[in-house]
Amino acid sequence: MSNGSEKSLVAVVMGSASDWETMARTHKTLDEFGVPHCCRVLSAHRTPDLLAQFVRDADKDGTEVFIAGAGLAAALPGAVAALTLRPVLGVPIQAGALNGQDALLAIAQMPPGIPVGALAIGTPGAVNAALMAVAILANKYPEYDARLKH
Repeated sequence: MSNGSEKSLVAVVMGSASDWETMARTHKTLDEFGVPHCCRVLSAHRTPDLLAQFVRDADKDGTEVFIAGAGLAAALPGAVAALTLRPVLGVPIQAGALNGQDALLAIAQMPPGIPVGALAIGTPGAVNAALMAVAILANKYPEYDARLKH
């Protein structure tokens, strides 16, 4: 994770501390590629003002990609996308009675004008979200392009 001395190119947010079990894979993959990032627990339902302030501050500070992990109602990725024009990647957390399918549909069925990239449910989606963020960054930063090719 970012130690605060460098800007975070990627912000990873999750709605609950229990989502860390899945989203830790996003963090690990970004670390493997050397991508400066931060990870936060911020809920679209329980801490909407803190979420809005975090996204606005991260946007202003140069964050280029947001990754949001959410289960059940999966409002977090859409809430983040409503606050930024940067790419938002949504990771459905495998939880609840529908085992993450409800989260996947909530993330994939965003209304026109609020785009969110929907990834696979659970750990595969968490890893792929990080890889997709690296691929997005690779368009601007040659070092990430080179790392993706190895």
